[in-house]
Amino acid sequence: MVTDTLLEAELRELAGSVPDPELPVLTLAELGVLRDVRVEGPGRVTVRLTPTYTGCPAIEAMSADIERVLHDHGVPEVSVVTVLAPAWSTDDISAEGRRKLAEFGIAPPRAHSADGGPVPLTLSVRCPHCGSTDTELLSRFSSTACKALRRCVACREPFDHFKEL
Repeated sequence: MVTDTLLEAELRELAGSVPDPELPVLTLAELGVLRDVRVEGPGRVTVRLTPTYTGCPAIEAMSADIERVLHDHGVPEVSVVTVLAPAWSTDDISAEGRRKLAEFGIAPPRAHSADGGPVPLTLSVRCPHCGSTDTELLSRFSSTACKALRRCVACREPFDHFKEL
């Protein structure tokens, strides 16, 4: 039904605008974890969400925030379902999301190949502060499991690097 399609698009936009609880500079749509929004019937919506990794503690906060936003928009019954397949990968982060990460001081994951071919292997991570690729790993884990802590050798500034998955 056309009205359901329009409503689903509107609700998807609302759910997608929810900020990630661990990286509030990104929305769930930009992070690529929002998989689907379906109108199941009058006043009933199902949202499918994929965590960045199995056991991600932020999935509960994401679900609660989506439920709140859709309830505030007049949807009385919201069901947020966690789906694990297909698995989320850093390829799911939008170009805008990558830009926002870098602007926020977090080195974004390397972009995937636009033509679906192999991703060029580079061992360097670009500093989000000065742009140098002369960086070093300080810790494989940072404030969250999906980020590593690095330092730029050129400007000496520490920064998070969103690891490729």
